[in-house]
Amino acid sequence: MTATLSPVSTIVLTLLVASGYAVATIGMKLCAEQQLRAGIMLLVLGLACVILCEVILLRFTALSVLYLAIVGAETLIVLAYAVWMGEGFGLKQATGAALVLAGLCVTTT
Repeated sequence: MTATLSPVSTIVLTLLVASGYAVATIGMKLCAEQQLRAGIMLLVLGLACVILCEVILLRFTALSVLYLAIVGAETLIVLAYAVWMGEGFGLKQATGAALVLAGLCVTTT
């Protein structure tokens, strides 16, 4: 008997992994800005979420598709955070995000 994940579970776990990576990235940004305690806490929390959810996903999902989905979701989350923090969102960032999302579309169809 083989186990499978439902599409909803796969999407939720993928979003949790992407969010975990984004939280870890925010933690690194805080560490870079000398806010070590909060930064390290977010870094550890984000990576713990990534490890737990990604191990489950890797049992049921093709690695190439999974990583593109994670990178696509993480790209949107981190860009939204950067805009919220006032770091700007120009043509260069929009083009990069579009290329990542286009790659995701090409590999999943």
